[in-house]
Amino acid sequence: MPMFATLCYLRNRDKVLLLHKARGLFGEGKWNALEGKLRLGENPSNGPAREIFEETGLRVSRLMFNGILNFYLGESKELDQTVFAFSCHIFKGKTRRGMEGKLGWFPISQIAYDDMWEDGRLWLPLLLDGRSFIGDFYFTDKYQKLIDHTIHQTQKRDVQ
Repeated sequence: MPMFATLCYLRNRDKVLLLHKARGLFGEGKWNALEGKLRLGENPSNGPAREIFEETGLRVSRLMFNGILNFYLGESKELDQTVFAFSCHIFKGKTRRGMEGKLGWFPISQIAYDDMWEDGRLWLPLLLDGRSFIGDFYFTDKYQKLIDHTIHQTQKRDVQ
């Protein structure tokens, strides 16, 4: 059975907040959005606010739903997880480091795509441009290498 998760890119003008995953965690050593598994019965639009508060201490409002990311693994191409992607530019509070890893604000023009999951360079520019999308990403076992993908996108929306 696939896992369901959310991720959210917090945006402050021309910068985004990324998390450098701590050793021993899934995705260790990679920069990524604030993300996490949905709890049983949790609405996908509530997951990002909870995860962001747990990982940063920030409280968000007016999340923008950007897309759905489906991840398939291995030769069987079995669906491993579905991730609901959000962005947000309205938040308050002071960031604090959590157990998930260290936080860093990156200028959008300097996002370290080489230090992120391979699929990020394919869909993150769409999210940052205010587009909606559905993406299917096919990885080898244990997410070692991206082997194929398909992205369907919609027209651009206004991003504040």
